Amino acid sequence: MPRFSRQQKLLKADEFSSVFNLRCSVRGDRLQVLARPNGLTHARLGMVVGKKVARRAVARNYMKRFVRETFRLHDGDVNGLDVIVWPRLAFGPEEAVAVREELLSLFRRLAKKCRASSSS
Repeated sequence: MPRFSRQQKLLKADEFSSVFNLRCSVRGDRLQVLARPNGLTHARLGMVVGKKVARRAVARNYMKRFVRETFRLHDGDVNGLDVIVWPRLAFGPEEAVAVREELLSLFRRLAKKCRASSSS
């Protein structure tokens, strides 16, 4: 099974800021997802999990691991996009199924929205 490689990550501040500036975003109950076309054949992921969402580092790290693994398994849904996932409410293992469904739904909506806006 392939790992989550370095080339699949947004690493630099300017990569994050370019996604934030484009403002192609969708929002669900627990998550907000932003994206922009990256001109590559693969998707790249960045995450923002603030202390206001979850005070404890254990909770923030769980959310990041969960999003990273979901992205790794379903990155084909957002090929060619730089994606930032921004949890707006804390979630734990007991909500994993609902959060995964929401995230995949947001990925699909975002792919349609961003590709449509970039082609026009």
